[in-house]
Amino acid sequence: MLKMAIYGKGGIGKSTITSNLSAAFAKLGKKVIQIGCDPKADSTINLLSGEALMPVMNYMREFDKDPEKIEDISKIGFGGVLCIETGGPTPGLGCAGRGIITTFNLLEELDLFETYKPDIVLYDVLGDVVCGGFAAPIREGYAEKVLIVTSGEKMALYAANNINSAVKNFEDRGYAKVLGIIFNHRNVENEDEKVKSFADSVGLPIVGDIPRNQDINHFEEMGKTVIEGDANLPISQCFLNLAKLLIKDEGMK
Repeated sequence: MLKMAIYGKGGIGKSTITSNLSAAFAKLGKKVIQIGCDPKADSTINLLSGEALMPVMNYMREFDKDPEKIEDISKIGFGGVLCIETGGPTPGLGCAGRGIITTFNLLEELDLFETYKPDIVLYDVLGDVVCGGFAAPIREGYAEKVLIVTSGEKMALYAANNINSAVKNFEDRGYAKVLGIIFNHRNVENEDEKVKSFADSVGLPIVGDIPRNQDINHFEEMGKTVIEGDANLPISQCFLNLAKLLIKDEGMK
């Protein structure tokens, strides 16, 4: 099982990257779970025809109880991807990271992985802060590898560096390691040089190169990934090639 956390600055396109990657894995015949770990709870919306999924924390507040089965807090999306959103506390109250910890504990109690038996698990994690619950995927053994999404924008690279440093702090405990960088283009000045320079400085490969592309926006308006919209498009092939690379790196067929 390939368990991977995708981190990056808020607004950098993590959810777009993650959902398209989930769709690409599914297109390649893999059984996929995507878990959105952001209070906005919009990670999986483009796998679900634009329909928002009730987050785990909302379910617990609304029904005043823990869910009794996985089906209570999940939906099957494009390609059979099992979609889950952790959500967070009532806005302005409590720590958003606790939503992740609570959800992860609950998923263990419900034997999610033993029951569903996925090939791939992707965690889409808010990366502006790598502390508390937001660090759970990398320090509790849920994810084994980390991908960092960045553009050439100054604050995106700053966040990427912080994320890389945070993950390195846990390396000696046998937790997740950074596999590489996904370069999500924003077409800023000297962007290629800036991202390559950063990657070289921290010793990480650029494993994915996603050009700025209007097809992504076009299909997101329809509640779809580009993989679902048209898998033959050049931008779709970028995601499929990345998925194939990650499968090959894991030694999966």
